[in-house]
Amino acid sequence: MKERYIAFLALAGIICLLSYTSNDPTGYTVEELRTLYSSGDQSKWPVPHLFDEAKEGFQDIGPLPEMSFPEDNPYSEDKMELGKMLFFDPRLSGSGQISCASCHNPETGWSDGSRVSIGHNKQAGTRNAPSLINIGYAKSFFWDGRAATLEEQVKAPIENPVEMNLHMSMAAKNISKIDEYKPYFVKAFGNGEVTEEKITKAIATFERSLVSPPSKFDQFVTGKKDALTDSEINGLHLFRTKANCINCHNTPYFSDQKFHNLGLTYYGMQYEDLGRYLVTKKNEDIGKFKTPALREVSHNKPYMHNGLFPELANVVMTYNAGMIKEIPKESQLNDSKFPHKSGMIQKLNLTDDEVFDIVAFLKTLNSYKYKMHPPVLPKS
Repeated sequence: MKERYIAFLALAGIICLLSYTSNDPTGYTVEELRTLYSSGDQSKWPVPHLFDEAKEGFQDIGPLPEMSFPEDNPYSEDKMELGKMLFFDPRLSGSGQISCASCHNPETGWSDGSRVSIGHNKQAGTRNAPSLINIGYAKSFFWDGRAATLEEQVKAPIENPVEMNLHMSMAAKNISKIDEYKPYFVKAFGNGEVTEEKITKAIATFERSLVSPPSKFDQFVTGKKDALTDSEINGLHLFRTKANCINCHNTPYFSDQKFHNLGLTYYGMQYEDLGRYLVTKKNEDIGKFKTPALREVSHNKPYMHNGLFPELANVVMTYNAGMIKEIPKESQLNDSKFPHKSGMIQKLNLTDDEVFDIVAFLKTLNSYKYKMHPPVLPKS
């Protein structure tokens, strides 16, 4: 009898091990998830948990497509190389000391690792500098979407008095005085004339060349079944289901490129930022910011538009709590501008293990190991 009882316990233990479900209410085991997600066929993936707000334009995550270039600014190696030099050249700033690379440093994930960037005359900006990795896939630019093209985005920080503080006409004049630059403009554009448009097009072309190579995630979903650990696979599944991340961080770019209010407006407080409203002047856009892309995300701390979150785990845990609840003061009860958090932000009831599984998955989106050396700049 005793032997039978021991055999029963052993069998029960084996059944429990085989039925490990990764805390998924639909009952998938990790091995089943491994098979489904690594099949190379997205139609076999478990159905994502989507809010109605997220369904329009939804595209699932997956490998990045080939970079496309605009018809009025096609790619050429010579234009890219010229853009690289201009990107690193501080003579595009009023002080002659700040370049695009000052805030978008290849050594720090093409951002600067600071909460907010420091610009002209040591002035502090108000927002975190986003990474430029894969920026060519973006459809609008800056946290509030105020630039419609990458060429337009390039121009803005050069002219911003808090950032590089130099009008583009003066930037072009500075570069035109450097004779050693002229052969590069000839190769890139057919003649040596230096113009504002050529500068922005060249830098934009260089920025579009900053594309992540395939990550562990990409290898896994295209058939390399052992590319991810059980924890990383569980994090991937949680990302698409219980944790609701997929609602905003979808498409191969890992951003829906829409604008959402996460409850981080700090309305009437020290870190107040009205976000998209500053562009559109529409009350419904108060506190909305563009969804950041997540590829290479663990290299690009701190996080959020204000850089107030130092680590990925902090971000996931705050989402787990339903983000910060903005409660109006008595004087704000009838304030038509008081921000309203997106209905997609809800308490998630993730366990500690699930939080760290999601963080583990996010780290599988890293792949960019190459550290670019600054180019030798023309001198005179």
